[in-house]
Amino acid sequence: MNQNIAALYKIANKQERTIIGLMSGTSVDGLDVALCRFSGQGMDTNLHLLAFETVAYNAAFKEQIKSVFSKRQVDLEKVCVLNAWVALEHAHIINTCLAKWQVAAADVDLIASHGQTIYHAPKFLHPDDQFGNATLQIGDGDHMAVATGIITLSDFRQKHVAAGGEGAPLAVYGDYLIFSNKQENRIMLNIGGIANFTYLPSSLDASAVFSTDVGTGNTLMDAYIQEHFPGKYFDENAAIAKEGNIQASLLQALKQNDFFTNDFPKTIGPELFNLEYLDQALQASNNTHLSHADIMATLNRFSADMIVDALQRSMGNRKDFVAYVSGGGMHNPLLMQHIREQLPDIIFRNTAELEVNPDAKEAVLFAILANEAICGGEVKLGAGRNGIPAVSMGKISFPR
Repeated sequence: MNQNIAALYKIANKQERTIIGLMSGTSVDGLDVALCRFSGQGMDTNLHLLAFETVAYNAAFKEQIKSVFSKRQVDLEKVCVLNAWVALEHAHIINTCLAKWQVAAADVDLIASHGQTIYHAPKFLHPDDQFGNATLQIGDGDHMAVATGIITLSDFRQKHVAAGGEGAPLAVYGDYLIFSNKQENRIMLNIGGIANFTYLPSSLDASAVFSTDVGTGNTLMDAYIQEHFPGKYFDENAAIAKEGNIQASLLQALKQNDFFTNDFPKTIGPELFNLEYLDQALQASNNTHLSHADIMATLNRFSADMIVDALQRSMGNRKDFVAYVSGGGMHNPLLMQHIREQLPDIIFRNTAELEVNPDAKEAVLFAILANEAICGGEVKLGAGRNGIPAVSMGKISFPR
């Protein structure tokens, strides 16, 4: 037997596995690194988060990614070289974290790397009927495996697309295995660059699980801050938005897009919700001379309204669930205030109450996908319906 296959077989049969989960989202603010210990698989998965850190990207890294991020026309050579470079930068971050945590690479069984999305193209966003759903992440798994000495699983989203999905949201798989509970129906609401949620029924019925993107989370707000406030990357504590007034005509213009009336489930990214989208709404509503504070106040309310709208459309008049929030948006007090005020009968908590750091959740969920790919695969989540293909995800790269 090939020594790499033998090593993988040994990992699959261990009582416990140590897996590093990585997440770098559409905000491109840093790399989330979650060191996890697993036992079991499927509904018997047990998770312990051993260590977690978000390592902020420096300005040079952000500029490199932004040069190819969510753009229809880019320098192909740049994409080519960044594919390896991003992986090596992430590998350096992993090695640094391991040294800080005093964990040897030999004691880590797997890395689960999301990579860096540079373009997301669900079918409805592109006009060519001969092509279907597509998505592209860079950060090559082979480079990461060689640079860390650890077997690496990467490129998770491609199997989801190949099996009929849109490549997102992937959180649903880990949400179901880790957060399902017989005592309550749950909504796992993640507010990152894009907001999405997973519905988990207390029945634990895998075919009843539902997940979808809902629209903007932080992406438009962050893009606006970065464009108009050099050196700032987000509206910390909603300080700027709190100084402004919501402009009703702009808010209404922002909501005028077919995405919001399309059936669930659906996915989206900054390819649609970007500064060009905002500019078009400003023009359409005759609001081209608004203050920065008024625009930020309106963008904040826009994100909140579309999250609320998606929850209400999906759940109807039901109030028999608890919403657990994660992602950077949960730290935006004005955004959360707008959501809570419109859903006064819903209990909002965060995943810390479920023993998972809400900032670490997405990185942890990719570690769960890797655990399932190597030793699970028995749970047919969604039974192939509701945009949730029942598949095992992740390409395997060996360090030698």
